[in-house]
Amino acid sequence: MSTHPEPTTTTAVVDRHFAVGPVDPRLFGSFAEHLGRCIYGGLYEPGHPAADAKGYRQDVLEFIRELGVTMVRYPGGNFVSGYRWEDGVGPVQKRPRRRDLAWVSTETNHFGTDEFLDWCGIANVEPMLAVNLGTRGIEQAADFYEYVNHPGGTELSDRRAANGHPASYGVKLWCLGNEMDGPWQLGHKTAVEYGRLANEAAKAMFLPDRNDFRTPLVPPEFIVCGSSGQSMPTFGTWEREVLEHCYDKVSYLSLHSYANCRDGDVPAFLAHSHHMGAFIDGVVAICDGVKATKRSARTIHLSFDEWNVWYHSTSSDRNCDPWTEAPPLLEDVYNVADALVVGGCLITFLNRADRVKLGCLAQLVNVIGPIMTRTGGPAWRQTIFHPFALASRFGRGTALQVVQQGQTYDCAQVKGVPYVDLAVIAQDEGGVVVFALNRDLVHPRPLQLDLGSLGNLAVVEWLAIHEGDLGLTNTEAQPDRVVPRSRGGAVVEDGRRLRAELPPASWSVIRLG
Repeated sequence: MSTHPEPTTTTAVVDRHFAVGPVDPRLFGSFAEHLGRCIYGGLYEPGHPAADAKGYRQDVLEFIRELGVTMVRYPGGNFVSGYRWEDGVGPVQKRPRRRDLAWVSTETNHFGTDEFLDWCGIANVEPMLAVNLGTRGIEQAADFYEYVNHPGGTELSDRRAANGHPASYGVKLWCLGNEMDGPWQLGHKTAVEYGRLANEAAKAMFLPDRNDFRTPLVPPEFIVCGSSGQSMPTFGTWEREVLEHCYDKVSYLSLHSYANCRDGDVPAFLAHSHHMGAFIDGVVAICDGVKATKRSARTIHLSFDEWNVWYHSTSSDRNCDPWTEAPPLLEDVYNVADALVVGGCLITFLNRADRVKLGCLAQLVNVIGPIMTRTGGPAWRQTIFHPFALASRFGRGTALQVVQQGQTYDCAQVKGVPYVDLAVIAQDEGGVVVFALNRDLVHPRPLQLDLGSLGNLAVVEWLAIHEGDLGLTNTEAQPDRVVPRSRGGAVVEDGRRLRAELPPASWSVIRLG
């Protein structure tokens, strides 16, 4: 990465009359899969000193509330493509033990659909459920929907009532499978096979012309699988062919992306969020192309329902014994650089809030998670916890268009990466929040932001994630080594021009009121 001995000022302009769109609170979602210790030893650990009578860890729940998670996707992930939903309902002592073919583990099914939906109510998060379109299909998807959502009077809804849940759960968000373009996926399909299956599954789960619109349970919002990543050889053609078969039945197309720094190229690593923005823009273009050819009035939005940093644990995972219960898989220990990348991804989502409506940081606990636990021991916040929590807390409102000028750099994957990345949110209560990423590893970067017609503003608070060592981590012994720290020096001149000097390799939240 080239550096500039004398960095120039990044200038930017926003105005309340030029908005990207409202930020959907469900953008700040997460993901809980039957994988490793995410469920067992994470969300659920009967007998733990912090567990309630149902086995839910209250220390983890408190962190989740602080994290600001609004929605959680479940039960997978790769796991769902071999999952029998019936295994996870009914008396726990009668539930079967199964091989989890996705993660070569043993699944006890002690935690299932009813536990998850009960937990969602306690955690005050919206559930997003996924159906198995890998090893199963239309009938089982319709049965799962009936068990969860049908008001009563049928075998499956009555079974739910007998299991202690007489009322419909009213789940609205439904994923039609997971990563069905991937050869690693159980039941992997071609785009045509999957597109037709997704269309028929959605039809069987919910037929608008045969359902009672007077109930509050309709309509569901279906998420159809896009490419597992932009590097997939079928990327682009997969999205187009799938949507050609199910465009009228679905509301969202999914995207997945994980960042890594295996080669040690930190500047390229920090550019991931810029590369991800191009990924989103390309998928939007494909969706709108299908919309045009179908002459449709419907707009497909995006569900970025798997995203995070993931690379630290890939070698240690190989040491786990197969067919064990809840092995310690994918337990990345995150550092400061990882937190900056996560913060940059959040800026990318906010700047595309008109089309990216759902998001799931993958995953929630232990498995590449912002929260870590020791089985039988404490829980603590990872470094990536902090940018997510701040964005969820202060990123609600309307995302404004940011027109900026500043220096850029080139790296292996992408050219013209801005050293400074910005997102600006006009909050409903009248405040303004600026999120800023400085990718320059060496120099502070001056910022001048013209606030246009946003009113007479002053700096309320400036919080930054900035450490001299990008490799610092939070651990059980030192859980608060990396935290957002208050800074001074940001000023608003004449009530409308924000000036600040962003520290090198930093992610900032500047609140104006």
